Amino acid sequence: MTDLNTLTIAEARDALRRGDTTAIELTEACLTAIDGAGALGAFVHHTPDLAREQAQAADARIKAGEAPAMCGIPLGIKDLFCTKGVPSQAASGILRGFTPEYESTVSQNLFDAGAVMLGKLNMDEFAMGSSNETSVYGNAVNPWRRGNDDAALTPGGSSGGSASAVAADLCLAATGTDTGGSIRQPAAFTGITGIKPTYGRCSRWGIVAFASSLDQAGPMTKSVRDSAIMLQAMCSHDPKDSTSADIPVPDFEAMLTGDIKGKVIGIPKEYRMDGMPAEIEKLWADGTAMLKDAGAEIRDISLPHTKYALPAYYVIAPAEASSNLARYDGVRYGHRATLDQGDGITEMYEKTRAEGFGAEVQRRVMVGTYVLSAGFYDAYYNRARKVRALIKRDFETVFDEGIDAILTPATPSAAFELGRETSDPVEMYLNDVFTVTVNLAGLPGIAVPAGLDAQGLPLGLQLIGRPWEEGDLLNTAYALEQAAGFVAKPQKWW
Repeated sequence: MTDLNTLTIAEARDALRRGDTTAIELTEACLTAIDGAGALGAFVHHTPDLAREQAQAADARIKAGEAPAMCGIPLGIKDLFCTKGVPSQAASGILRGFTPEYESTVSQNLFDAGAVMLGKLNMDEFAMGSSNETSVYGNAVNPWRRGNDDAALTPGGSSGGSASAVAADLCLAATGTDTGGSIRQPAAFTGITGIKPTYGRCSRWGIVAFASSLDQAGPMTKSVRDSAIMLQAMCSHDPKDSTSADIPVPDFEAMLTGDIKGKVIGIPKEYRMDGMPAEIEKLWADGTAMLKDAGAEIRDISLPHTKYALPAYYVIAPAEASSNLARYDGVRYGHRATLDQGDGITEMYEKTRAEGFGAEVQRRVMVGTYVLSAGFYDAYYNRARKVRALIKRDFETVFDEGIDAILTPATPSAAFELGRETSDPVEMYLNDVFTVTVNLAGLPGIAVPAGLDAQGLPLGLQLIGRPWEEGDLLNTAYALEQAAGFVAKPQKWW
């Protein structure tokens, strides 16, 4: 078999079971692809020896006939997941040199299922960003290009390295995390599938925290079926995470029938933003028509508090980040600044954090500290929490009225140029306009590639599901994927 790195998880699993290939051959194909793709900046810590060792063990399990679906599948792991004995920096200078002595629950679940780790993937520093330009490793680059234009494009953020690696076939799939859209936005920008499960479905233990009430891990894959297979392996109840839900994990793949007859799909009027590009508007209309043709009932709905979601998110997320990042002080691990004669502990904290954190992280920590301070706590943080409750109630109301899933655009545009000058960070924050409500309400959301823009760049649609009903959501996404028939791949230039 040629080009083993281009296989989907489902194709590779079946080929491994048939004996058409081995986990070692799959792994070597991916390692070769990674070696030739330095220009993408996707992989930042390479673990070829570990990958070969895990692949050998996977081949033995497959031979014994007791292998789970993910056994022998080569993956990239976002640098936010702590991996035992492998640098885990969250793309930040302040964690330089940090090598955990423990494994995150999600990566452990994947390794227990026989998955192979090729290395760690680039991301925005501490997952704060929408373009993968805040990383201490440098930018991750989108494998897609506009027409005949050589301009480097963003793969989205914060899971930009994951998106770039999957889209460029450097790995069969990757882990991502999503705090305000960091799985779904990069998936849409690179023509792949990404699902953020219900908050509490995947354990957060061992994942470097950004905003604890919003963060959730999920898979980034080449198809909806692959997302179903990988998500099942990632999920589990975890006593080490107090927010982990103790509910059974269904066989998500078995629920992919493609039959959505009688399902009710909501189209929220508040997502029709002023100045929305005509291509996004058309994609949304086309997606709606596809679901209707597949037998779903389309219903206009209202989510009235949507317009407050972005400001509420950018109060709550920085507030939680300010609290979570207080632990990085130069005392126990990571970077510590060189001190001058006479410097005390306060100077050590100040210099270490000033040197270790990048500009965007510093901005968000300061915003978060400000909104939590005594004079402003009620005016900002408490008010944002009340808005969050209203947003959650909006979704509960429409689901109670019989809506099974909600269809929206995934992003307000196709991938944009890296280094695009923006003196106003709010402009960058607007990339999350369609995705943050899902995190604020703790709901599952999936991005599915559904078409190309006029310049040949992928565009994605988002489906939002009921809490804990990822299987149903994946099936609706599967029907949309089949109707859209998206098979485009980036042309190799790297």
